[in-house]
Amino acid sequence: MNAVVARRLLLCAGASLALVAPMAAVAQAWPAKPIRIIVPYTPGGSSDIIARLISQPLAEALKQPVVVENKPGANGNAGTELVAKSPSDGYTLLLCDVGALAISPSVYTRLSFDPSKDLRGVGMLAYSPHLLVVHPSVPANNLKELAALSKTTPLNFAVTALGSAPHLAGVAVEAGSGARWNYIPYKGGSQAIQDTIGGQTQVLMNGMLATLPQVQSGKLKVLGVSRPTRSPLLPQVPTIAEQGLAGFESGTWQGVLVPAGTPPAVVNRLSAELTRIIRSPEVRSRLIAQGAEVYTQTPAEFSDFYGRERAKWAAVVKQGGIKLD
Repeated sequence: MNAVVARRLLLCAGASLALVAPMAAVAQAWPAKPIRIIVPYTPGGSSDIIARLISQPLAEALKQPVVVENKPGANGNAGTELVAKSPSDGYTLLLCDVGALAISPSVYTRLSFDPSKDLRGVGMLAYSPHLLVVHPSVPANNLKELAALSKTTPLNFAVTALGSAPHLAGVAVEAGSGARWNYIPYKGGSQAIQDTIGGQTQVLMNGMLATLPQVQSGKLKVLGVSRPTRSPLLPQVPTIAEQGLAGFESGTWQGVLVPAGTPPAVVNRLSAELTRIIRSPEVRSRLIAQGAEVYTQTPAEFSDFYGRERAKWAAVVKQGGIKLD
């Protein structure tokens, strides 16, 4: 090796170390200040419930304050964009419905970010099947009766967010059952639930985690559950598949993401802590009691899952001809 080649190799090595060193320093010092969990929906929905459930245990594990901030708007895209464009330093996390995130690129003709390029998955936390519920005054006790009623009586269907998983699930149920309803969009699940309780809307599909308490209190009437089998918490309620939509299954997947470029050491530490917290007996029991199922994934498994979800929902969106600006 001559002197010129050797010098070039040393310069390249030095340049590589210069790039790696800041990232290593960030990872080694992390966390050195408070961490934000951004929930891109209004308070009271499934993502918000889980964010607040894990925030204190995460703060204790990382020895830094963990603050939950709700940033609703643009059907969840406003808060997601905020995280996607945040520094890749591990201090801004996104906790959201991964299914909705996978749907957005297919539904929206213009997005200022690309979830698959601008965000990196940390891990999955929980799965909550959808419940098909109605206002107690609606004279229907199953999907067949609801579909028949919808042809003679105008029914408003509360949509937690346009283009969300509950929205597309509602479209699929409408098409499969022959029902007809008008979609009324909201900024999150909690507002959709409250308006259905109040009677402004009559029909809703939403994650069981946020919706079950309203069913148990009698404020909403449940007609179906979107699990492959009946829920142990609602054994008397038939699945939607049992009611004529063979193989039907839908639900809300809550996961955590960070800006792309976040150091792997930070991502792995977050993944390990979140997995431990969500699997802890206390947190797991609270989720199960409300109808959610603990469902964890590594960052690599999360990435594979997201890719499959994006492909699946792209086909549904194409078939339904659903496009939003």
